[in-house]
Amino acid sequence: MQPLERRVLDALPITVYSVDLEGRLTFLNRSWSRFAQSNGGPQLCDENAVLGSLLWDSIGDPTVRAQVEAAMTTLSEGRAMSLSWEFPCSSPTEERIFLMQLSAMTEGNTVTGYVFSTVDITPSHRSREVLIDTGMALARTVSVDRVFQEVSQQLRRTMDCDAVAIALAEDTTSPPRLVHQSGYSESDAEHLEQRLAPAWHEAIEKRHVVLRETGDGIEITAPTTSNDGVVGAVTLAASEIPAHRLEETTRVLVTIAAEMAAAIERARLVQRLGHKRRLEAIGEVSAGVAHELRNPLFGISSAAQLLRFRVKDDPVVEKNVGRILREVERLNSMVTSLLEYGRPSPIRLEHGDPDAIWDEVIENHRGRLESRALLLNRTRGEYKAQCAIDAPQLAQVLLNVLVNATDAAPEGSDLTLESTVLPTGAWRCRLHNGGPAIPPDMLPRVFEIFFSTKPGGTGIGLALCQRIIEEHHGTISIESAPELGTSTTIVLPPA
Repeated sequence: MQPLERRVLDALPITVYSVDLEGRLTFLNRSWSRFAQSNGGPQLCDENAVLGSLLWDSIGDPTVRAQVEAAMTTLSEGRAMSLSWEFPCSSPTEERIFLMQLSAMTEGNTVTGYVFSTVDITPSHRSREVLIDTGMALARTVSVDRVFQEVSQQLRRTMDCDAVAIALAEDTTSPPRLVHQSGYSESDAEHLEQRLAPAWHEAIEKRHVVLRETGDGIEITAPTTSNDGVVGAVTLAASEIPAHRLEETTRVLVTIAAEMAAAIERARLVQRLGHKRRLEAIGEVSAGVAHELRNPLFGISSAAQLLRFRVKDDPVVEKNVGRILREVERLNSMVTSLLEYGRPSPIRLEHGDPDAIWDEVIENHRGRLESRALLLNRTRGEYKAQCAIDAPQLAQVLLNVLVNATDAAPEGSDLTLESTVLPTGAWRCRLHNGGPAIPPDMLPRVFEIFFSTKPGGTGIGLALCQRIIEEHHGTISIESAPELGTSTTIVLPPA
């Protein structure tokens, strides 16, 4: 062999060696010696001692030998030019994965020997395992919180990263919020959110990966989106990522971010189905109870009216009869709400503008605002929304939201109503009042049936609103914080 050819082969980081038709070693490059030293000891590193020996002497596993023999037969018969496969190779400290490629040496049309080459693919193999493990873990997960934990755990365990932060946003126009973090030293979630917010915004807005160097290393942020409108970002922080590994690390993170978005969408779908079944069960019970209450309430009301007629000159009887009738009326109102919730009218969706429904509701109930000296500041988007809506039922929702806002707002204060059409075509409105905040322990329960934060409230109104909005395939949410007031947000998909 010419010196230049030898130097080229010795310079390769890939292990290269050749055998003749009987399997005797005829050539070894320098990388083979380093590989042998780490796996077989000094004797295998001596090229002069190894040349001429049989390849089979170093293969103790019958399965591996059968695999190599079958590959050599395939090449000798001309059924392939080269073959490749992966194989594990254990050392005292770790197990690594190598890629074996076997090619035939020929003179004319005759095969005279075989060339083996091996390359260490452990890092790439680990990246692939990360994706497989993460996909399997997320496939079993039906909880959104568990999705965050699985993604964070898999990234920190296999990607040699120091910390992971996950943010989600309500939509493309809402700021992303930190929902999970692991490994960051910042104990203040708000400070961490502020520091990472620029990278999250850029990743979400431009739909690309953001790389940022920090004093402690590097942070990689990948956007997460799904067909369900889930928008967010995942940030991976590491003290050091070798330049040649940066692209692969980024690719793995992007894939995991997409898997996370799909898992969140699936988990939320499972939650919605479970919630829908619970609501249906509650609705059936509520309708049954309401139906059974109506006749007794009618009887009580009739008896009270008769008593009032017969003893109309007694002020004590009149006072107590009036109290009975007021309570009967209140119970009748609750029964009506129960029937509406338990046996809702079929929804009839037609193309329409939700802002037009708001205009009608505000105009019809302007007296409620004026009675409390409330000023409603209204802003709407540049474009007109087109959604599939049931106008009467949506008006019922908007009226309930308006009533709650006016009841909670301080007298003489301002209400703010903002509506806009999102880039996806969805319509979003947000009604804000500056009243007292809903206590944090009560906020998660505001849409539960029979739960109310208002004295004398039935706890049916918001539950019914949520049901109607969900039948529109939209979402309704409430945010509340001290000194900031309360906001109710409704999002409806485009028609």
